[in-house]
Amino acid sequence: MENLPKILHVEDDADIREIALIALETVGGLTVEQCASGKDALLRVSAFQPDLFLLDVMMPCMTGEETLLAFRAMPQFSSTPVIFMTAKAQHSEVEKLKQHGALDVITKPFDPMELANQILAIWRTRPQNR
Repeated sequence: MENLPKILHVEDDADIREIALIALETVGGLTVEQCASGKDALLRVSAFQPDLFLLDVMMPCMTGEETLLAFRAMPQFSSTPVIFMTAKAQHSEVEKLKQHGALDVITKPFDPMELANQILAIWRTRPQNR
């Protein structure tokens, strides 16, 4: 049986968090910890020990990229895989996020019935160096 990743989902929009939680836990059977901001995620990441970060790109105070840089500064999360979610899905933006180490980028709005499958398909492509 496949080991399913524990996901730390960071998203500032409460409605998107709720839909994603249902999509990932109820539909997908995944374990998810949600945070409303990068700062909140930094406070909670060590206790949760995620296998995967799912980060919104555009958030107030700390962007998804800034949040990832802060995670990368923590030795235990220096190589934790990340998937970004964004409404800004232009090719140049996606490439920039991949250069920051993203496994992939999921475009918003996402299909709640397919989100878990989409994430698991991306998860299976990750380098197995952890």
